[in-house]
Amino acid sequence: MKQHLWINGQHMEASKYQELKSPYTDELLAEVAIAGQNQVKAAVDAASEAIAKMNALPAHKRADILLKTAKLLAERKEEAAAIIAKEAAKPIKTARAEVDRTVMTYTFAAEEARRLNGETISMDAAPGGENRTAYTVREPIGVIGAITPFNFPMNLVAHKLGPAFAAGNTVVLKPATQTPLSSYFIGKLFHEAGLPEGALNIVTGKGSEIGKHFTNDERIKALTFTGSPEVGKKLKNDAGMRKTLLELGSNSAVIIDDDTDVSKIAPRCVTGAFAYAGQVCISVQRIYVHESVFEEFVQKAVKETKKLKLGNPLDEETDVSSLISSDDVDRAISWIEEAESAGAQIVCGGKNGDNQTVQPTILLNVPSDVNLSCQEAFAPIVIINSFKTFDEAIDEVNNSKYGLQAGVFTNKVDLAFQAAKALHVGGVMINDIPTFRVDHMPYGGVKDSGFGREGIKYAIEELTELKLISFNHAKF
Repeated sequence: MKQHLWINGQHMEASKYQELKSPYTDELLAEVAIAGQNQVKAAVDAASEAIAKMNALPAHKRADILLKTAKLLAERKEEAAAIIAKEAAKPIKTARAEVDRTVMTYTFAAEEARRLNGETISMDAAPGGENRTAYTVREPIGVIGAITPFNFPMNLVAHKLGPAFAAGNTVVLKPATQTPLSSYFIGKLFHEAGLPEGALNIVTGKGSEIGKHFTNDERIKALTFTGSPEVGKKLKNDAGMRKTLLELGSNSAVIIDDDTDVSKIAPRCVTGAFAYAGQVCISVQRIYVHESVFEEFVQKAVKETKKLKLGNPLDEETDVSSLISSDDVDRAISWIEEAESAGAQIVCGGKNGDNQTVQPTILLNVPSDVNLSCQEAFAPIVIINSFKTFDEAIDEVNNSKYGLQAGVFTNKVDLAFQAAKALHVGGVMINDIPTFRVDHMPYGGVKDSGFGREGIKYAIEELTELKLISFNHAKF
């Protein structure tokens, strides 16, 4: 099957196609179009021309389109989940959960489309402002260039499209090379829901080439990107004065204090570490446990980890499946070996398996200067180290170039507030893992974890421009 580009409300052929294969079975899923310069230009042309159509839609009609898309997706949940499972090797039960979240994301976007509000300004608060009335409005910014990753190929696309359409923008979407079918599926649903032709255009191909076209074309007024820090920084530099919204990953950490029930916390941490084989931006990668409960926590975490089933993503019982590429398998194993050579102890897993898999792996006492401590693993690997004082644990969490989210388990209110203030991250989850996210909350990081915030309301603020209107009461 050939998967063509989606431009101006119709399929467009490309001069080149590339094979898309399942990470787990290596079966051919499709031949996917590779967009060239002319096709990307055509997509931007279409998006530019569709701005007038989107501006003509009142808020309630934009909301209706988003709600209808959510309804259509809910009706085709099993089909959508199967697409995710095949192209992303996401276990089918996890893929279904992603579809459910995607439905909720578009529903939130519909709600926000109806309340895109400004505020009144008390002009007479300053001398000279008497006899004036002023208010602000939020206006669409125009054409949005969106680049999305493989790990949530429907819901992270929704976090780009939902806010953009709610605000009245148009989009040229470049999905991840390994997971384009999810985006094309959503494109069909939006078309069926009545989105104006040209408001959504989908181009696939090499990310660096399409990204270059995005930054070179001044008609693209904002860029929203989820991916690696290296690519994100380049996009931001090349974008110049244009808005950029970047979500760039992390090596998220958890602190577990001595007054907690580790029998309840261990299963939660194991879920956060190994869901979708650790290929989650806020996956639990580093765990710091008070020395008094360290051994107990490790024992329970290992026990929970050994319950996980490694296998085919389409198997209902599978918990962990393939990594997205063989290169990622090689990198993960090399990082495990590096940590072990530096003195870390492997207490679970540590090996690669068949079908591009890596065993869920736990390492203890990992030095702070090895890759598993410093970089984003994006693999089913978690490190567990002990600490003596709470201050020490906070310092360990902050000792990272990343700062997306962190988790803290403690029953001491003073320490919870201390952590909330001292942790240099975009979100602090008290008595929960950093992997927690609901789709309307503000989401984003500091340092190399990104720039700006997602979460529908907050992304709309990023993808609109604020305009002030001031009325002088005097007659002229």
